[in-house]
Amino acid sequence: MTSSTPQTLYRKIWDQHVVTTRDDGTALLWVDRHYAHEGSFHAFDQLAASGRKVRRPDLTVGVADHYVPTRDRAKGSAEPEIREMIRLLDANTAGSGIRLFGLDDPDQGIVHVVGPEQGLTQPGLLIVCGDSHTSTHGAFGCLAFGIGASEVAHVLATQTLWQKPAKTLRITVDGSLGPGVTAKDLILAIIAEVGADGAAGHVIEYAGSAITELSMEARMTVCNMSIEAGGRAGMIAPDETTIGWLKGRPAVPQGQAWDAAVAQWQTLKTDAGAEFDREVRIDGASIAPTVTWGVSPEHAEPVTGTVPDPAQAGDPGRAAAWEAALDYMGLAAGQALSDIRIDRVFIGSCTNARIEDLRSAARVLDGRTTVIPTMIVPGSSAVKRQAEDEGLDRVFTASGAEWLESGCSMCAATNGDMVPPGERCASTTNRNFRGRQGPGSRTHLMSPAMAAAAAVTGHITDVRRLGDVR
Repeated sequence: MTSSTPQTLYRKIWDQHVVTTRDDGTALLWVDRHYAHEGSFHAFDQLAASGRKVRRPDLTVGVADHYVPTRDRAKGSAEPEIREMIRLLDANTAGSGIRLFGLDDPDQGIVHVVGPEQGLTQPGLLIVCGDSHTSTHGAFGCLAFGIGASEVAHVLATQTLWQKPAKTLRITVDGSLGPGVTAKDLILAIIAEVGADGAAGHVIEYAGSAITELSMEARMTVCNMSIEAGGRAGMIAPDETTIGWLKGRPAVPQGQAWDAAVAQWQTLKTDAGAEFDREVRIDGASIAPTVTWGVSPEHAEPVTGTVPDPAQAGDPGRAAAWEAALDYMGLAAGQALSDIRIDRVFIGSCTNARIEDLRSAARVLDGRTTVIPTMIVPGSSAVKRQAEDEGLDRVFTASGAEWLESGCSMCAATNGDMVPPGERCASTTNRNFRGRQGPGSRTHLMSPAMAAAAAVTGHITDVRRLGDVR
């Protein structure tokens, strides 16, 4: 049945997945794709305790990423608890007939990198995973969001999930991004504008010329950090860029089935006249390379700026939060962001560890020497192979950076890769709250190019000052 009322992209996909709806509006939704990582063992335990089996093992995909070692992978983790979590993922997926991208798989990587590059993520699907950054997949015009352990168990047992509809927020970014300004700068600027809880209860649809000009990898960066604005999910309507990126990938339809899929994907866009609960409009040309100074992604400023003064916060609660952030970060109001010394650099994570991110970092590092410890962790084994085919690894190692195996690594600091207490890390990850990268760590979020610039200067640096920015 086709609605005569103009619909948003979110509502179209929602309606296509409703199995039944309760009187209070809560809907039972069919799940097209479920991604599971090492942390899913709780859900498998719940399933076993109830005597149930995985309903549709063909629609769940396992990926080892959060806890996997990035060094000496053949030896495995030195931590018994971590070794056991990886073993349980192997056992649970094997026992249920679920495809696993495990440590020995040539296509292993971070779940939010592997799914798209394998073509498992496709427009119009409803995708869930026990990880908040599942929103990444919304870059392909699908509805994708993170779920909790009990919800993971429900999906494993029934291939469905109870959800209440979200509100909708359209963020339109007009114009074009300037030289040296990336998707990471764009999303940090958006979060600084709307706030870390500004999109709470909403699914965000990104639109406007600055969005449609982005590559697929850049769109994934934007949707990935929708969660840092409080959003339930982020979405970008599929277009020719989407279709071109997916064509030929292992899991996408082939032949006539591909043509039929493309025809259906082309209908997945917000109708003219469809209403959103909120609208925000931003000038893309006004965005500069952006970094965080505090302990929330909304604590972000153009790199040309200064650490803000709590006296200018506008209300007592916000001023107190700024003061606490400055105290933790060891910074002073009015300090130039470019004067902040950095102790180490991490380039990686599901936000910024794809091939385009690595190329961006390599352009800055080429012919230069890192002056602080720098780790570069590719988003997948496939990305690692491609980077090595292109010679990027040689650029990294010649600069003095470490070139490691794929995984989440220092993003969540769950595999032993950590920032030592009190040290500052220029990081391409998505979160900068207290201790995110290790107890007492101080994280400054920025783009791969900006992180590379910090690696060769030892302080936060406007990458545009180093030349060769694109």
